Amino acid sequence: MLPGIIAQGDGWIALNKPAGHSFHSEDGTCGFFADAEAALGQKLWPVHRLDKVTSGILLVATSAESAAALSLQFAQRTTRKYYLAISRQRPKKKQGLIKGDMEKARNGSYRLLRTLSNPAITRFWSAFDESMGERLFLLKPHTGKTHQLRVAMKSLGAPILGDTRYGGEPAARAYLHAWAIEFSDGAVTHRLFSAPQEAEWPSIPRDWQDPFTSF
Repeated sequence: MLPGIIAQGDGWIALNKPAGHSFHSEDGTCGFFADAEAALGQKLWPVHRLDKVTSGILLVATSAESAAALSLQFAQRTTRKYYLAISRQRPKKKQGLIKGDMEKARNGSYRLLRTLSNPAITRFWSAFDESMGERLFLLKPHTGKTHQLRVAMKSLGAPILGDTRYGGEPAARAYLHAWAIEFSDGAVTHRLFSAPQEAEWPSIPRDWQDPFTSF
């Protein structure tokens, strides 16, 4: 099955990853990356990853040179990324910064600490959708730790809907979506967007439509 292509350019392709599809192949099952290579009929290079539960924009490189340049941007945190998430729980605060070290807990989970030696940093905003009885979150990670956004939401007292690993209510999926990304492929800076497709998502507020300008 051909993966959804959001955009492509000199040395890169932005793909739309579905929820529930692991990035890596595991237990004899091809992951999203291997499936994309097979479907597109070309070698690809990974430059970042999304959790199995996360849908949305995934950037891959089409050459080793582009992979090195793009990977460096992610490592140096010069890319900008925004995610959307849904929770049915009221957060401790409606917007702000979540900051703290992360450490491994049981069964592959992580937890947020109060220490700040090498902290995970996430800025967030939220908006309540009365018609659906849910709160939509806009998440901007400033670091790229494993499970960072999922742990951040749990720390707010508003775990992601469907993310039962971190205390979210059971649902058809974990509602975390990579919504927008900004990166450079040389002289050109690109801003890409991919809205969630499921009807369960609340409408995206107007000032979130282009978060690079608004926030």
